[in-house]
Amino acid sequence: MLNIVLITGISGSGKSVALRMLEDTGYTCIDNLPVRFLHEFIASTQDSGLERVAVAIDVRTPGDLDDLPGILTSLRAMGTALHVIFLEADDHTLMQRYSESRRRHPLTDRLQHEGLEASLQDCITRERELLAPLRNQEHVIDTSDLAPGQLRAWVRDLVQTDRPSVILTFESFAYKRGVPHDADLVFDVRCLPNPHYDAQLRPLTGRDAPVAAWLAQFGSVESMIDDIAAFIRKWLPLYMQDTRNYLTVAIGCTGGQHRSVYVTEQLARRFADHSPLLVRHRNPKLQETRP
Repeated sequence: MLNIVLITGISGSGKSVALRMLEDTGYTCIDNLPVRFLHEFIASTQDSGLERVAVAIDVRTPGDLDDLPGILTSLRAMGTALHVIFLEADDHTLMQRYSESRRRHPLTDRLQHEGLEASLQDCITRERELLAPLRNQEHVIDTSDLAPGQLRAWVRDLVQTDRPSVILTFESFAYKRGVPHDADLVFDVRCLPNPHYDAQLRPLTGRDAPVAAWLAQFGSVESMIDDIAAFIRKWLPLYMQDTRNYLTVAIGCTGGQHRSVYVTEQLARRFADHSPLLVRHRNPKLQETRP
């Protein structure tokens, strides 16, 4: 059966990193495919006997991006095994990446041709507007504070996951780096006791046994986990009825190293019966991602 991965999103968000990772793992990759050729391309790959194909489509692509959400809906209705991953990053990160690479934004000439301002910020803003309909219906990964290795791991785990149901993802993050844009539900656990102030626990993470034992002794920690789990169990069935393919639950603490990591891990254990299930940590110390 043909497995298709479509990589899209904001320019500078890491699409090339994701596409190269898929190519290295055996996918036949096509970059910058015009939207109008997507149906034809998929039909031809099915006839050729290919099993894994990855396609990148974004604002560089000639054609009408407005048609893409409808095309994806029709492909899924036909039973096509299709993973769509939307990559994005915050404006500050995108500006920094463009400054480092010294590349022009792909919308620069288009805005100038329309007689509009074509600063980098203007191009990023216009691109977000053009891609908003697609972003709103697909799985989003915010790459703002991700190392390339983390992004490769997250994409690899995502495309290896079957999709008979909503993919439920628990993700820890640090408030000092901002709330991730890929979160559907956000829970703040900064009110819980903080292992950071214990010198022996400070260098560890919420997945280390000493930190886990320290947090488990507090009733407030257990109550927080109970309440979050109860909320998700109550409302997950309705999210699943909403025809969405993904639900990302983000748990945040100040540094994204102890409390949010521990709570994320505990919630994943509570929902181990849900499939597919992903666990992700944005802290560089915890780069691996696993279902």
